[in-house]
Amino acid sequence: MTDTATPAANPLLADAEIVDFAAVKAEHVQPAIAELIARTRDELAELERTATPSWQGLLLPLEKLGEDLSRAWGAVGHLMGVRNSDDLRAAHSACQADVVGVSMAVAQSRPIYLAFEALRNGEDWPNLDATGQRIVECSLRDARLAGVGLEGQTKERFNAIQAELAEASTRFSNNLLDATKAFELVLTSADQAIGLPESLLQLAADSARSHGHDGASAEHGPWRITLDAPSLVPFLKYSERRDLREQVYRAYVTRSSDGEQDNGPLIERILALRLDKATLLGFEDYAALSLAAKMAPDVKAVDRLLNELRDASWQAGERDLAELGDLARASGAAEADDLRQWDVGFWAERLRQQRYGIDDEALRPWFPLPRVLEGLFALAGRLFGLRIEAADGQAPVWHDDVRFFRVFDEAGAAIAAFYLDPYSRPHEKRGGAWMDECVCRSVALGDEGTPRQPVAYLVCNGTPPVGERPSLMTFREVETLAHEFGHGLQHMLTTVDSSLASGIRNVEWDAVELPSQFMENWCYHRPTVDKLSGHWQTGKPLPMDLFEQLRAARTFRAGSMMLRQLDFGMTDLALHHGYAPGGERSPRQVRLEVGQKVTVMAPLPEDRFLCGFAHIFGGGYAAGYYSYKWAEVLSADAFSAFEEAGLDDAHAVATTGRRFRDTVLAQGGSRHPMDVYRSFRGREPSTDALLRHAGLR
Repeated sequence: MTDTATPAANPLLADAEIVDFAAVKAEHVQPAIAELIARTRDELAELERTATPSWQGLLLPLEKLGEDLSRAWGAVGHLMGVRNSDDLRAAHSACQADVVGVSMAVAQSRPIYLAFEALRNGEDWPNLDATGQRIVECSLRDARLAGVGLEGQTKERFNAIQAELAEASTRFSNNLLDATKAFELVLTSADQAIGLPESLLQLAADSARSHGHDGASAEHGPWRITLDAPSLVPFLKYSERRDLREQVYRAYVTRSSDGEQDNGPLIERILALRLDKATLLGFEDYAALSLAAKMAPDVKAVDRLLNELRDASWQAGERDLAELGDLARASGAAEADDLRQWDVGFWAERLRQQRYGIDDEALRPWFPLPRVLEGLFALAGRLFGLRIEAADGQAPVWHDDVRFFRVFDEAGAAIAAFYLDPYSRPHEKRGGAWMDECVCRSVALGDEGTPRQPVAYLVCNGTPPVGERPSLMTFREVETLAHEFGHGLQHMLTTVDSSLASGIRNVEWDAVELPSQFMENWCYHRPTVDKLSGHWQTGKPLPMDLFEQLRAARTFRAGSMMLRQLDFGMTDLALHHGYAPGGERSPRQVRLEVGQKVTVMAPLPEDRFLCGFAHIFGGGYAAGYYSYKWAEVLSADAFSAFEEAGLDDAHAVATTGRRFRDTVLAQGGSRHPMDVYRSFRGREPSTDALLRHAGLR
């Protein structure tokens, strides 16, 4: 039997900045993580013995503490998202509690905390630069939030909660992935496929072939429809079979709500554990605990923002729904006076085509992924002085679809790199899109004073290539890629030398979405779209009339889209502020109550959306989903700085772009995000630009 506990036999123990993903097997995980946990505990004991209240004596060794464990466990977590399997899950589950345990040991270390306090209160404090002071202040706060002040049974209970929450979150995500990939609707006749666009028919036939339907074709079927976004979204928009739309919609909003994959009990347990955790730390509820480390000052401030946006959107949302009914009525549809959730996407797409002459599917040929990437890279050059080049084959990958790119500055120096995993793989890859850290910038972890260059993961679930055609993207997929690219830029363009505050580290969660949402705005700028688009057969950019229709349609159903996000944010907040787990009201009742207040079409009574709400139960957005709107205010206001400078003035755009790079993108968590924003904008943000861009003011 191979000894998987040695570096030569175990890629998770190899001395390399980036793990050899293709070589990692489930059997490598437990021996590697056990070894690295033991190593980290030894390092912790040494630091606790030798720590002194100084940069060299505390912050520098703390930055190096557990770095090998972080690299290996981060790679395992990444593979859980992009190459999930039963064996990997089992290995991850077997290690998770021990990883949480050593993380808590570091976070709750009294000697380290006391050294931070001594540094904060000592004579050398004024000599520490602003970045160092920010790291110390945030470290003291984070230690308190991690339970450093707890003792005895209270501390034991707190740590048990942390371990159980980590396990429950992983189980929630696994259940959701399993439930999503378990559903299929196989269409066997042309009548069942009526209305579906060619791109979906090709994708669905390809899916059918890969699931045992030999000979499936786009022309004759059978066609396999799934709950994966590239299949689900166009099906609900274009299928003329209302009964089948209903079937698919109901399956989507009831995912993970029964059987072995039922997330309902997990939701109850997670909410109860979070409240217990907050109470142990002296907070009224989990929302108060969450906001203690965010940009928003308190729950009242979040409520004010969400309700301001709700009031600005409500009448527009009512008009949106009425217009769909009017169109259905004019078309003689039987459902005109009884529109349901599975009808909204279908009639909205027809109204959009009627009003703007634009069809999502008709736009696909102009947005092949290679061309979109060229356009994004050109935009990064104009705004931030970057050059981005393909470097496939220069770094290990986990799937043949994955690309690797290097980033160069104005002087031609390589400064960062990133992976791009662009396509949906519903059998092994979780849904959604995200950016994550692969390698963080750090001088301490670099070679002889040279900063270690950051590397990012950009993961999307876009439409894959079919046959000889490249990936032809919907415009929403283009926006999503721009969004994740924005996150990646903040990670990669940081100039902070300490990994304790470089990139997105130490940035308050409700400010993290600023660069990502900012980049989406450029998808409506004509010169940028000229670079982003190019017909996959002719190479010609998007015609002017289609672009004008696209830009005009930007505010289409803006009220409804705003209310949808507010529904999610308000539901999240209501579950973590004022809700008593185990009481008379269930989480689902809270969801329905919020829906009555903020959705023009109330959720179905049987709606189990919460069982699929991975952002707050499987991810890091608990009591923080409002961050999307909080940061969207910042991003719209930031983009308005470019509008004021002149979007078509190349010099002004470059000047403003460099200022954005040198502040928002470069400074990471080294300063409070409002201070960073003021440095860029010269003032605090306002909601005016967001409401103006949405056509709501």
